[in-house]
Amino acid sequence: MQQAELYQLLESIGLPLAYGEFKSTPELPAPDPPFIVYQFAYSGDLMADNRNYLKISNFQIELYTDIKDLVAEGLVEDVLEVAELPYSKTEITLDSEAMYQIIYEIQLIGG
Repeated sequence: MQQAELYQLLESIGLPLAYGEFKSTPELPAPDPPFIVYQFAYSGDLMADNRNYLKISNFQIELYTDIKDLVAEGLVEDVLEVAELPYSKTEITLDSEAMYQIIYEIQLIGG
């Protein structure tokens, strides 16, 4: 799977989606939660014979909600499972923002 395909996959969930962050302007303010932000985190390429043999791109998918939203979490998890993308999951309470941040870490192999 390539990054463009990951975007299409996440877009299919139907929640507002951005790479990195939402650019808020007076004409187009950032959306209210729930929303998703995703971004490349780091590479973990497999190396052999003095070259990057297999690209492994690690991405973070961040779901932001203003309440503990099991339905929104289920939407993200269902899409990842159908696409056969294993994930690890972390939950953080952002007290200063009055939001929950659910972080899904995935790997795209070959992309």
